[in-house]
Amino acid sequence: MQKTRTTISKITFLITLVVVLMTLAAIIFPALYHHSFGNYPDKLESQFEIGHQAYLIICGNIVIFAIGFAYYKNKIPFIGTKIDQIRQFEISKKISVIILIIILGTYVGFSTPELFLDEREQWADYIILEEALEYWPGGESKIPNPYIDEQLDRHVRLVLLDASVKIFQNIKILPFLASILVVFFTYLLTVQLTGKRFAGIISMLVLLQSHIFLTFDTIAVYENFWVLFYIISLYAVRKKWVLSPFFYILSIFTKAYAAPFFLMTLYSTYRSEIKTKKKYFVFVSYLGIILIAFLIIFFGKSVYTDVIEIEYSRFFLGFADTAMQFRYDILFTIMLLPVTVGLYILSKNNPNTDVIHSLLAGTIIFSPILIMFTYFYEILPYRFVPTLVFFSIGVAMFFSKKPK
Repeated sequence: MQKTRTTISKITFLITLVVVLMTLAAIIFPALYHHSFGNYPDKLESQFEIGHQAYLIICGNIVIFAIGFAYYKNKIPFIGTKIDQIRQFEISKKISVIILIIILGTYVGFSTPELFLDEREQWADYIILEEALEYWPGGESKIPNPYIDEQLDRHVRLVLLDASVKIFQNIKILPFLASILVVFFTYLLTVQLTGKRFAGIISMLVLLQSHIFLTFDTIAVYENFWVLFYIISLYAVRKKWVLSPFFYILSIFTKAYAAPFFLMTLYSTYRSEIKTKKKYFVFVSYLGIILIAFLIIFFGKSVYTDVIEIEYSRFFLGFADTAMQFRYDILFTIMLLPVTVGLYILSKNNPNTDVIHSLLAGTIIFSPILIMFTYFYEILPYRFVPTLVFFSIGVAMFFSKKPK
């Protein structure tokens, strides 16, 4: 077992800490980045005007860090003993299956009525998806429209949505099934990284309380297929590595936004305990995929090369927009910094915490990077479902202490 933190562990933590602090700064001071990098600074009274969630986050962090410090330094032995008992608690395989069925059954029961809501009345982008499905497969929009063309490039997604319509006469069925599997694979990935089934249950519960996840879990136009495929690709690295590149390909051909996620997969592979030979195979296969994807995008017929427009100020404005997406996920905003710091403390004995650091930092910062390079996309909340998955796993890691 690792007894000291490596240099790479410290670097990963520092990068994650910077990303987290930049995000929280935009929540505490909503005008901060707009005042400095926006086009209308004179209309803002002050870049340090306090946001409505600021006091909740600050007070919550003070309380959590105080409790964490008291536990870490064993200031109150009785409470520390109780916390250790909770962290060391484990459930049997049979009990875990029963709890899984209860949790997923309850989730499905409460979410099923959403399958009968008309997305045309909920989301304006549904019109674009509907038109793309009419042209697919093999067709193209009669009037050039980059938004429809972008939809037509997402072949795996359209296959699944078309299948949902033809098989179930409801476009929401397969997206909902994908969301259920996201919850299930969050459990499996947590158990894989922590070695504890109880931690897996905790991660499911944390994810299922997320406002963002519950908002988009049954939405076809903002489905979770790409999230599911990427999580499976991460899980497969340690389980059956040859499947990892396959599911990663499915993910990027479902949503191109997942393309840069390969960096986090390579880091996860590097920090894993699989054999060195298998690590090389994973590295080579992923680099091959990225090279092929690059050639297809930049030398083939793709909408993505036509929408590049670099504007560096949008990177900082992206953090302001990112912060806005989490305004209803109170647990996430309060716990993000404590979880980030706490994972670093845990990293002394568990290198897998570095993996969660990289996944949190990557899934947050890629949106500001994306809009820095193109005007084509806006930062929307459904893109942070992976962030919430990895945050849930991060929380669960505090329940992964093994009995002595």
